[in-house]
Amino acid sequence: MSADTGVYIYGIVPADVEIDPDARGVGDEHVRVDVVRHGRIGALVSEVDLDRQLGTPEDLLGHESLLDATAAVLPVLPVRFGAVVTDRQAVVGELLAAHHDEFDAALRELEGKAQYVVSARYVQDVVLHEVITANPQLERLRAAMRDKPEDAARSERIELGQGVNDAIEAFRRADTQAVADAVAPLAAGVVTREPTGEYGAANVAVLAGLDRERELVRTVEELAGRRAGRLEVRLAGPLAAYDFVKDLRPEG
Repeated sequence: MSADTGVYIYGIVPADVEIDPDARGVGDEHVRVDVVRHGRIGALVSEVDLDRQLGTPEDLLGHESLLDATAAVLPVLPVRFGAVVTDRQAVVGELLAAHHDEFDAALRELEGKAQYVVSARYVQDVVLHEVITANPQLERLRAAMRDKPEDAARSERIELGQGVNDAIEAFRRADTQAVADAVAPLAAGVVTREPTGEYGAANVAVLAGLDRERELVRTVEELAGRRAGRLEVRLAGPLAAYDFVKDLRPEG
């Protein structure tokens, strides 16, 4: 390794891992992913140009894609995106040696498990109709706006918007809980996250055994079927356990 390159760290894995020779991560497509080992654990790494600014969408995708592909076959503790040290010795000194027993125990806990994410989004027209018809005050505000010029209806428009947002937030809390309750019997852990987008309904991270993936798929399909027309529900995974592992980075 030259003075112009460093070592990029993706995650922590068991020391006996074997790397697919076609595995790729951050940077040039010809850069090879390797393992730095110490005791019972190792770190997924690759060389990186120290003059190169990290942070492009392609970089983030490369980082996550490698971790997610790894999580589908063996336990991995994700390291924060952008972690770079000077050389392989620093990987050991600043990360592996300092936390060997802690990382080893965490990997044993993750054995056979991965993260899945259940996300749901409201069908816009359906949820807005549901909000308005369930609240007579909002229906009156909407009717009042129709009888006024746009400039004169400003206060009603603000009040209506706030009322709709509050109602959707109440729906969101209930639907997030419904998703969490549905997947909980299959999970070793559940974390509810903030839904994304104006009409996001639920965003739930699930730590589950890889051997329970079919059951999880079936549960999510049943959930989507019961709410068809109102919610669009998706399942992503297996993924690295981002929501179930503390923030990891080198100490140097």
